[in-house]
Amino acid sequence: MKQHDIGIAGLAVMGENLVLNIASRGFSVSVYNRSYDKTELFLEGRARGKDISGFAALEDFVNSLKAPRRILLMVKAGAPVDQMIEQLLPLVEQGDIIIDGGNSHYADTERRTRYLEKRGLLYIGTGVSGGEEGALKGPSIMPGGSQEAWPHVKSVFLAAAARAGNDEPCCRWMGSGGAGHFVKMVHNGIEYGDMQLICEAYQFMNDVLDMGPAEIQTVFSKWNTGVLGSYLVEITADILDYRDEKGELVLDSILDAAGQKGTGKWTVNAALDLGVVLSLISESVFARGLSSYKELRTAASARITGPTFRFDGDREEMLRLLEHTLYTAKIISYAQGFDLLKAASEEFDWQLDFADIAEIWRGGCIIRSAFLDIIAAAFRDDPDLEHILFAPYFQKQINDNQQGYRTILTTAIQAGMPMPCHASGLAYLDGLRSNRLPANLLQAQRDYFGAHMYERIDTPRGEWFHTNWTGKGGATTSTAYTG
Repeated sequence: MKQHDIGIAGLAVMGENLVLNIASRGFSVSVYNRSYDKTELFLEGRARGKDISGFAALEDFVNSLKAPRRILLMVKAGAPVDQMIEQLLPLVEQGDIIIDGGNSHYADTERRTRYLEKRGLLYIGTGVSGGEEGALKGPSIMPGGSQEAWPHVKSVFLAAAARAGNDEPCCRWMGSGGAGHFVKMVHNGIEYGDMQLICEAYQFMNDVLDMGPAEIQTVFSKWNTGVLGSYLVEITADILDYRDEKGELVLDSILDAAGQKGTGKWTVNAALDLGVVLSLISESVFARGLSSYKELRTAASARITGPTFRFDGDREEMLRLLEHTLYTAKIISYAQGFDLLKAASEEFDWQLDFADIAEIWRGGCIIRSAFLDIIAAAFRDDPDLEHILFAPYFQKQINDNQQGYRTILTTAIQAGMPMPCHASGLAYLDGLRSNRLPANLLQAQRDYFGAHMYERIDTPRGEWFHTNWTGKGGATTSTAYTG
């Protein structure tokens, strides 16, 4: 039997396209799918004439691979991954490598890495971003897990990845355990924020500036040639110009109720667990949730009144401010995302390279944009950069665009149009730049009803005090619960 370079189990959309991608780079590929009918259709169709072999039996699939075996799982996240691993265990040998290329939760990847390493196997959990087209032509790839596995898969991953900059592969080793899937999770959280921010700008043009689809499409096309140039802005312009066979704009027929796979929620939960402020991205998750309340919103629209508003100002000036506002909010969103990456890297000792992460997101993935070059350069210039907003370029953008940002939000509020992510971004910015917040009162309240204590401005941090506010309490205190 011919020995193949790599095996891929799971022939859904992403799996199929990754097989074709890797085979096109000169590697021989074995494929397996739970339903062999799917494998046969693939072999007789898109895989015909290529160095791709299919197997009905999992054992034959495993035996068709060169040692150490490289087995990439492209199956649904969760229990199916564990089930496939258990099926493979009796068939593989020590030193073989199992790779999970799905959207698994990073904690599952941590667990699986430990589980398989104890059995003498190597494990990789890798984020793969770019959707169907990216998988076929070159995605952004974010591997992590067993460090010893990387030299054995590096050539395949680098060959299959998208290219950016000076033809650099959009793939770097992220770190141990669940590092790769954590980075992909944060990528998806940022993606949620980007999409919602763009949607809010679209609604502002539609509802506040009373612009039609063709006019809005022209604006997004123009924005895509400037600082906002990105895949998501590009496809937004395409969507606003796409009509069906009757000449009707398809966008107008789509229900305004959004779904989600759960990676955005995972990102928010991780931020809560690590004590990181992720307010803008969190709002994007909640915005999708609110959109799904379609029936409730329809009922509320008939019962709760809003302001009467008509914009009579300078539309071109407002569009200029909106462009800069969207860009500034985008900066804040990415700053929060990288803050989460930094916290996780310290918590799990992953030693993430933030410039590397920004660079591999420049091509192949959904959030790819020229903007990421600037983030990468900021971390290259200062690897210990405390916060993205402290980098000179971003600091200048925030300071220059702040007043226009406030004008856009003020106008939206007057019109009764929600801009939750933009509003959350500005609130974060104002909170971050505030030398004193009302948390002194909050701490007093906590100490009053729960004896949780407080720190004082005239003593070193870490010294805790309690006041007997009512005169009826004692000296007994609770814990501060500062985490």
